[in-house]
Amino acid sequence: MIVPVLLFIVGLALLIKGGDWFVDGATGIAERFHVPELLIGATVVSIGTTLPEVMVSANSALSGHGEIAYGNALGSIICNTALIAAITVAVKPGKVDKKTLRVPVGFFFIAMIIYAIGAYGMGTFSRPLGIILLIIFAIYMFILIRQALDEMKKPANEKPANGKSADVNTGDDSAADKNTETELKEKEEPKPLWKEILLLIIGAAFIAEGADLLVDNGTLIAQAMGVPEAVIALTFVALGTSLPELVTAITSLAKGHGALSLGNVCGANLFNLVLVSGLSITLSPFGLPEGRMLNIGSSPVNSSLVVDLPVSVFVMIILTIPAILKGELKRWQGILLLATYACFCIFQFT
Repeated sequence: MIVPVLLFIVGLALLIKGGDWFVDGATGIAERFHVPELLIGATVVSIGTTLPEVMVSANSALSGHGEIAYGNALGSIICNTALIAAITVAVKPGKVDKKTLRVPVGFFFIAMIIYAIGAYGMGTFSRPLGIILLIIFAIYMFILIRQALDEMKKPANEKPANGKSADVNTGDDSAADKNTETELKEKEEPKPLWKEILLLIIGAAFIAEGADLLVDNGTLIAQAMGVPEAVIALTFVALGTSLPELVTAITSLAKGHGALSLGNVCGANLFNLVLVSGLSITLSPFGLPEGRMLNIGSSPVNSSLVVDLPVSVFVMIILTIPAILKGELKRWQGILLLATYACFCIFQFT
């Protein structure tokens, strides 16, 4: 039992470091070739932090453990929203860009409807449903790339600097000069191109190996403890593969850009449905996991249908809908989400 636990921890460490290096390398290359920050954040960062979920779920599906692929996708959504984003919102709430959120949030709920049709309507996730989710992913990426290209065509004086309006005058020219000097110094010493490419390659390799260790040893631990695989996927594995998002959120918060992590979380949640689940289902279709059965009414019902899926939707509604309507995040949202995550974990292990 000790060896699987140690290998599980090693797998988590490889996933975390691999995701970190992958994002650093890809972002460095994108910035070197003057790809706009909008495109970097929406594609490289979100996909980079979602790669652990992609690798874990794809490997799980191919190895016949569809419960982990299913549970990891939903568990990551719940963890990303009710733990990672919740910490950011509870510690430092603030204003957000409503327009930036509308596209990923809208696509998320469209994808969730498709996902719910498979769960509630068919009771299984077939290959055509997986292909539909992948098509939604492709459409979403196309829209993001087109928006980024449109942003590139704008005159320089119309583009916001570092996410802030270009016409805002703080009245502190010396502070602005210092910030400019700092930015210039940072840009004067970029990493060599070969280092950025090396980070990209090693990061991808670490993610792949970490995913294998995580799935194989997570399954062994689940079997030894007598815990259903779906529960392990919804909690431990989901938390482990969500750590790149957690690192991004904490870094953004430390730098005074807490709202930035919201976009990454929303993008990662969408990718968990359309890319992680879509790829896993397409590679190896699977049915609903044989989880806990709850006695509701006259017949038992799979807990996934009355807990996991509804909680995924609930936490996203709490996080995003008030932000889209009012353009700001409130501390009560973070506290409510954290309480929801605590209750969710308690339910899984009682």
